[in-house]
Amino acid sequence: MILMKSCGLFKRLLNVREDFVSLFMQLFLGGMMIGLTVMIHAIALDFIMKHARFAEAIIRVVFKSLWRPVMASVIVVSVFVSHIVQIWLWAFLYVTVDAQSLTNFSETLYFATVTYTTLGYGDVTLNPSFRMLSAIEGANGFLLFGWTTAFIFEVIAQLYEEEAKEL
Repeated sequence: MILMKSCGLFKRLLNVREDFVSLFMQLFLGGMMIGLTVMIHAIALDFIMKHARFAEAIIRVVFKSLWRPVMASVIVVSVFVSHIVQIWLWAFLYVTVDAQSLTNFSETLYFATVTYTTLGYGDVTLNPSFRMLSAIEGANGFLLFGWTTAFIFEVIAQLYEEEAKEL
């Protein structure tokens, strides 16, 4: 009887150890992905800002009085592309670590998109041992969309700075 109870306790301790290792691995991978996506986002925003003046000169000539909305659109689409790249990186991570219970890459990409944007429909889920990784992705997307919002707000403020002074 004592031997049976100690075997049950031993099994539970092994499960706790396995859960801890799995959790630690997810936190490590999630942290690495956050670092990578933040770096990509910073590089993308820096690239956009450095090339915005060049694009502005061309857009002003081509679009005349509509140059500001066109310029804003170009910047928003450019930032959106950065988010797409980051979502694809999360999808590739899920495939690499076999976290997705489905084998279809389009569903993995769909899951990564829904999670990154924090929609979280719940129609596609990860294997139970990788759920923390999806929570980290959601937090990552939430933070990067916040950063994007601040960036776009500042760009729009600079585009319409002269008109704002006339109000």
